Formats: sequence, structure tokens, C-alpha cells
Amino acid sequence: MSILFVLLMFLLVISVRYFIEPHSQPALETEVMARPQPPRVKREYGFEIPQDYCFHLGHTWVMKENSDDARVGVDTFVTNLMGKIDHIDVCGANRWVRQGQKLITLTSSGTSIDLLSPVEGVVTAINNDALENPDLVTSDPYEHGWIAMVKSPDLKVNQRNLIQGPMVAPWMQNNVTRLNAILTESSPALAQDGGHPVSGLLPRLAPELRQRVVKEFLLS
Repeated sequence: MSILFVLLMFLLVISVRYFIEPHSQPALETEVMARPQPPRVKREYGFEIPQDYCFHLGHTWVMKENSDDARVGVDTFVTNLMGKIDHIDVCGANRWVRQGQKLITLTSSGTSIDLLSPVEGVVTAINNDALENPDLVTSDPYEHGWIAMVKSPDLKVNQRNLIQGPMVAPWMQNNVTRLNAILTESSPALAQDGGHPVSGLLPRLAPELRQRVVKEFLLS
């Protein structure tokens, strides 16, 4: 009898609390991924350099989101070389990529180039807005034109192999200077004195020269 009484009292307390205590509303689903924050940009050597970004020698960038998540994209050296980008391919989501392994393929006017991952890790998301509208990568490569999100457990270690801080602008300038020297030898009309490469330069080059430029500057 006493056990039954205890059970009844327990059910009574539960019932009373259900009716008198406020019920919290179910939480709204949040976005899986926060929107990218506008980068702080500093103008150096004629280039708009996003601060706190790290750059691979093959002209992809990575921006740390938290301890091991990072956004990845391509820099303005690449977007100027390609001009109008017609198509973007990215290695599939949930795939592990090594630092320096092919991650992105850009196509412009029938010319395709492979670009390398700046970090090692798992591709956890792809920016479908950029894939559906490649012009976004050309017009806004460092914010809305990002291409993939990578979970990189060794992000801090990977960053040590990348160009960052005050090294970025001189490195960009050096690349343009070297490119112009190559063009002066082979295609003087396409050389440009300072600044970014001529927009849409790469598809206009002869195949042998294009291969040389891709290998030397994009490392692929």
C-alpha cells in the first residue's frame, strides 16, 4: 500500500509541474555554418591583401574559423589569370585531402587548371553559391567567393608552411614580376608593368607557355 501511495504521489507531482511550469519552445535550427566575416584588407604593393589569411605557394588561401576549421579559396592572382571562370569543380565533401594535393579545378574558355589544398584535412562543406555562380569567385574571392570548408586537425602546423603576414604582399609582387619576365620573352604584348596579371591571360597563351606558367606559379 505504501509503495502504491508513493507512486501516486510521484505521478501527482509530475502532473502538477507539467501544468504550472513554463515550457521552453523548441530551438530553431541554426545554420550549419556561419557566414564568412568581411576580411580586414590592407593595400600593399598595389594589392588588396586580406589580413589573417595564409597563402599556399600555388595561390590558394586558408582562413581559420576556429581551432581546426578553415575556409579555403583562391587568390586574385588566380582570378586575374583565368578571367571569367566558367566552371568550378571541388573534390567531394567528406573526402580527406593532403596539404598540396589537388582540391579545386577551374575552367575558363576551355582551359582547366588544378589548384592545391593549402591545408590537410576533411572537406566538410562546399560553397554551392560559388559553384552555381563562378563570377562570385572572381568578384569577391576572399569573402563570399570562398570555395570549401576543411576540418584540419593539424591546422596550426599546416599554417607554418604557408605565406602570411608581411610576407604576402612582397610574394605577390614577386610573382607578377616573374610572370612579366616570362611573358616578355615569349609574348611581349601580354606583359604588364606591375599590378595584377592581364585579366584572362592564361587561356590566351600558347599551350606550351600556358603549361609553363601553370607549373611554375600554380605548382600543378
